[in-house]
Amino acid sequence: METFSFSIPQNVIFGKGSLGKLPEAAKALGKNKALIISGPHLNRIGMVDKCRAALSAAGIGSGAFTETEGNPSTETVEKAVEAYKSSGADFIVAFGGGSPLDVAKAAGILATYGGKITEYEGGGKVPGPVVPMIAIPTTAGTGSEVTSFSVITDHSRNYKLSVSSNYLLPVYAILDPELIASVPAGTAAACGVDAMVHALEAYLSLAASPFSDMFALKALHLIGKNLRAYAANRGNEAAAEAMMMGSLFAGIAFSHARLGDVHAMSHPVSAYFNVAHGVANAILLPVIVEYNELADQGKYYDIYRCVAKAPLPEAMFSSHMLTEELRALNMELGIPSCLKEAGVKAEYFDAMAENAMKSGNISVNPRSTTKADVLELYKKAF
Repeated sequence: METFSFSIPQNVIFGKGSLGKLPEAAKALGKNKALIISGPHLNRIGMVDKCRAALSAAGIGSGAFTETEGNPSTETVEKAVEAYKSSGADFIVAFGGGSPLDVAKAAGILATYGGKITEYEGGGKVPGPVVPMIAIPTTAGTGSEVTSFSVITDHSRNYKLSVSSNYLLPVYAILDPELIASVPAGTAAACGVDAMVHALEAYLSLAASPFSDMFALKALHLIGKNLRAYAANRGNEAAAEAMMMGSLFAGIAFSHARLGDVHAMSHPVSAYFNVAHGVANAILLPVIVEYNELADQGKYYDIYRCVAKAPLPEAMFSSHMLTEELRALNMELGIPSCLKEAGVKAEYFDAMAENAMKSGNISVNPRSTTKADVLELYKKAF
């Protein structure tokens, strides 16, 4: 066994009604005013005001920036930084799906050190602590509340850049399953598959360890057994709780094991065509799981047992059965069956493959992958 290390330097609050713990977490930071970074939908339905009211009742002021979009851009980050500076805030509450959390992390860097987010692209470029953050996810998908990554779209080059640093980890993560009870069915399905992909790729990653495997397998079990029920009825409390916990554990897993070809290839899909991240992952997943069958050393059955409705005994299992199970799952959830259905155009595949090869996730995919392989995989997924 190779040497491995791990660290979870965060405070995580989980459970029904835990949004009520926001003032307590804010007071623990010892700060005076928050900027809540969220999206227009949560603002429209009054959830941002609910957060502001809870903080106000505890004597903590707040401002709000609610212009985050799916696949958030460098321009949005710069707007959020301006909002932070003009508000007089001294900490951030990231409230929403993966997009507000990504923007909040990036804004925290620039509000502290200045410059452009592109200057911090990659790992190890954030020089020190950033604006402290409380993360409150409202989808069961990204796991961003416990990861050290921020992913931002640079439209000038059709590229989703990633910034990685442990300084980006939120000080507090508050996970309240009640917040995901009213998510639209399509969003619930796509985000749920995204969380499953996080766990699956972390489990198969060449950088996996016994620590990451423990979280990845538990995440796969929770998500695999509850995703269908949650997508069918977001008001199913037990399923919603399991999905949120699964997303959390998957986030911890891939923070320590990284991902693989699915994420490397899905980022260009979103950068070029603004396809939702979870949808891009879901479309690519069966194609890449099939490609990786050659490298399976027994873990495919573990995954299959988690996601199959009626798993067969291991003696009857072949690796391709996992691929077929994932295709069937996508169909059940109403995920587009191919990239073409999602609006992707094949003439961009070469440039997309070039961008995919820049991802560090390619190097930990279980099967070695070249640009020519990526091109073929895009074609199969088309």
